Amino acid sequence: MEPIRISYYSDVLCVWAYIAQIRLDELAANFPDQVAIDYHFVSIFGNAHEKLETRWRDKGGLRGYSNHVHEVAKKFDHITVHPDIWAIATPSSSMSSHLFLHAIQLLEIKGIIPKSERIFEKAVRAFREAFFTQLADISDRKVQFAIAKELGLKRKVIQAQIDSGEAYALLSKDFDLVKEHTVNVSPTLIFNEGRQRLNGNVGYRVIDANIRELLHNPADEQSWC
Repeated sequence: MEPIRISYYSDVLCVWAYIAQIRLDELAANFPDQVAIDYHFVSIFGNAHEKLETRWRDKGGLRGYSNHVHEVAKKFDHITVHPDIWAIATPSSSMSSHLFLHAIQLLEIKGIIPKSERIFEKAVRAFREAFFTQLADISDRKVQFAIAKELGLKRKVIQAQIDSGEAYALLSKDFDLVKEHTVNVSPTLIFNEGRQRLNGNVGYRVIDANIRELLHNPADEQSWC
């Protein structure tokens, strides 16, 4: 039986995606052979600094947004957020990180690093944790390479994926898919060939119920709609 494919869209700077990471881990643990996750990025914070300064101008600016993130984060015990998140050392864009992470993903696709070690997923997690817990400016290429080095990845092979244009091609594909599926929320899960989607802060039990419904019902079963 082919695994259920889930297209997962997120922005690496999004606190809701940071919160949701544990749910993806749980999904992979509970359905190791029945579910396959295709990772994509949506550019919610593509122009992060200007976007937040503009949208939060009348609500305290970056410090106001920082307070908002803390209000969200304190509801979830499994994450840690730096006291000055977003208030200082604000990343300019998530797109730089998305490009770099796609370069790492290409190393798995090409077999340069084994998929079984799930380095790409570890890298995404490491980028989020570096930003949210350490205030690392993950839009900075030097910071990105430092994180990659901690994961045992060589600078040369990552840079080659960027220089060749292939990492840009994957990022461009994300742009096309985001437009095709009108994704404007991070995180978003799309499955059942686009007929089902879950947006934003969706609890694990809801995700689990949708997966089990697809697993236990035949593909050609008629809809009750």
